[in-house]
Amino acid sequence: MDIKPCNVLEIGCGTGNNSIWLAQNNFDVIGIDTAEIAIQKALEKASKANVKCTFIEINFLENKIEGAPFKFVFDRGCFHIFSSDQERRNFAENVSDHLEKDGLWLSIVGNADELRDHPGPPQRTARDIVNSVEPYFEILSLVSSHFESDRSNTPRAWVCLMRKRSSI
Repeated sequence: MDIKPCNVLEIGCGTGNNSIWLAQNNFDVIGIDTAEIAIQKALEKASKANVKCTFIEINFLENKIEGAPFKFVFDRGCFHIFSSDQERRNFAENVSDHLEKDGLWLSIVGNADELRDHPGPPQRTARDIVNSVEPYFEILSLVSSHFESDRSNTPRAWVCLMRKRSSI
């Protein structure tokens, strides 16, 4: 499914790489993170790349993000940091609250199908994902993949594309 340029919220934007890429591809981007240093680096990178992105230091779970509702939400490694189904469900509900009707959420999640002998992102099962996003989202695609990285042994990931349920 192609996601056309639109207004997008990136949760946990870090130093801005994904937000900048989205802006370079004509998306109107707001990137948020709780780390002040990450937001400062993101602003510097966006300036050097000569792209327009808004970066905000804010706690997503405690604040409504200005600019909502969004057509698209992206997170690479935020959803999976929560240990319990209830915490992930709260996160999913908050994502839903920030999306317009039929809005899309793309989440890249550490994959528990991988046995590791080295550190990596938190790992979740497909069932963890499904249990947590119901009843807020319809899962359009749940594919096993890998995190994009410059490391030789990249960790496995779930790439999960969801649509906000119209009953929400």
